[in-house]
Amino acid sequence: MSENHSSPCDNAPTMMPVEQAINLMLASLRCEQAKMPIQLDAALGAILADDILAALAIPPHDNSSMDGYALRAEDLQDKDSLQLIGSSFAGAPFTGQVQKGQTVRIMTGAVIPTGADAVVMQEQTKANGEQIHFLSQPVKGQNIRRQGEDIATGQILFSAGHRLRAVDLGLLASLGIAEVNVYQPLKVALMSSGDELVAPGTALADGQIYDSNRAVLRAQLQQLGIDVLDLGIVPDSKQALRLALSQAAAECDALISSGGVSVGEADFTKEILAELGEIGFWKLAIKPGKPFAFGNLGGCVFFGLPGNPVSAYVTFDYLVRPALAVMAGQERQNSRQFSAETIVSLKKRPGRMDLQRGIYWQNEDGQLQVKSTGNQGSGVLTSIGQANCYIVLEQERGNVEPGERVHIQPF
Repeated sequence: MSENHSSPCDNAPTMMPVEQAINLMLASLRCEQAKMPIQLDAALGAILADDILAALAIPPHDNSSMDGYALRAEDLQDKDSLQLIGSSFAGAPFTGQVQKGQTVRIMTGAVIPTGADAVVMQEQTKANGEQIHFLSQPVKGQNIRRQGEDIATGQILFSAGHRLRAVDLGLLASLGIAEVNVYQPLKVALMSSGDELVAPGTALADGQIYDSNRAVLRAQLQQLGIDVLDLGIVPDSKQALRLALSQAAAECDALISSGGVSVGEADFTKEILAELGEIGFWKLAIKPGKPFAFGNLGGCVFFGLPGNPVSAYVTFDYLVRPALAVMAGQERQNSRQFSAETIVSLKKRPGRMDLQRGIYWQNEDGQLQVKSTGNQGSGVLTSIGQANCYIVLEQERGNVEPGERVHIQPF
């Protein structure tokens, strides 16, 4: 599962720059998922397959933003008391019309009566029978929520490709929408490769280690709403690997393999991948994660991740996640990066983009600062567990000294 870290290959011409690899992947992928209807209460995290247009306005009518009295603002320019003629409640509006010198008791959310153009809050009034005394002079439109000020009729509320969040379900419900068309979830096969690997819960023999990659990758896929076919640990044999790749090609939209793509481990994988499909690229100018492979098994996309835990996590997060989003039909999301000052030195050789794991914060002056989590070895999974961002160091950048500016990408 080791990743080759020898310095001479940091400038090897066979390594593809990361941005070029991402663009190549995304340009070659598209969403082929069928549409399906889904009830709103099961739609969290689903990806919309159609635009959502508002069939009605929100709010559907002018309404009061507080409890008080609805009136004509101009009536209080030369007097301070008005005659109470009725009430307007949410769900039970006042059906008459407010004339000169009149006011209507109104509750929060209730329809503004015809003729009224302002609301005075209850705390700024005194009632004396049917006469209401006003302690303030209102202006037109005061305390009124206008029809359609949140959502206008015919407005595109969400575009196809939008992943639905909890607040989005509330917006859809406010429009009376109970069902939406979404893309069917991707089905992704997941496997680990290596004779040294054993599943957690079993005893370790000499030279064996527990397979942590599938646990992490499976959870990341499930967070994306993806159906996972777990192929388990595949032995280092051509026959076993061919069977696993053939099953994935027959049943899944994509296959993610961790291990089996580093120098000295990749012969079987390359041979079978070329036999069943084609190789897009192998080896990227990225650290951690140089031995990253991309290709296809017919209609099944292949992502080959390094075996080291950090390398597998980072390459999934930075490379595979955006590719799966395109395949799932999600609109492309640009990564958010910010400039921060590093307070520690960062070791780096030119030749590969480096995604170091860091902790960032805002200092007392409101400026972003960052430091690394310490040991940046590709087997140190705690470097991710303790981090809240990547420190993104450009491909040709060298060592970084305290006080220099770097780019950070929050998790």
